[in-house]
Amino acid sequence: MAETPGRTILETVKQYGSRLSRFIRGQVKSDEDAEDILQDVWYQLARVVDLDGIESLSGWLFQVARNRITDTYRKRKDDSLSDLMGDEDDDDFRFREILLADAETPEDQFFKDIFWEELMKALNELPENQRIVFVQNELEDRTLQEIADEMGENLKTIISRKRYAVQHLRKRLQRLYDELDNL
Repeated sequence: MAETPGRTILETVKQYGSRLSRFIRGQVKSDEDAEDILQDVWYQLARVVDLDGIESLSGWLFQVARNRITDTYRKRKDDSLSDLMGDEDDDDFRFREILLADAETPEDQFFKDIFWEELMKALNELPENQRIVFVQNELEDRTLQEIADEMGENLKTIISRKRYAVQHLRKRLQRLYDELDNL
């Protein structure tokens, strides 16, 4: 009885191996990452007790591969996102570096799309005066002095609004970062 699952796994590797490998290689930058992900897929398949319980083996394999690709992407993003998040005392949150960066891979685009979506939600949570200052300064690249002059406000008031906006956004987007890190 133990031989049947082994034979089924071997047949599965023969049947789907090259297609799965091509799919993974098309999604990641390096051959080494692709090989690691493919090995992870086969390892997870080997751990399945009842292969007959998987309704669509092809769908299951490709979903596991997508999950592993996402995991690999997250690991790679940890350092770069940590660098972009900055210190709590640093008001230069560098949103533009994340939002305007070229998406080199589907994973980069996926991360960027999620980040944009969460940023928009977080911006909508801000008081209007903070949101306006943040958007004009960070996304429209206007100086705080220009914003103060246009709004007829003291520069220190504008700086304070920006600081509160950044603190809120940093907290909200830190939750996103933590969620992505823990998936």
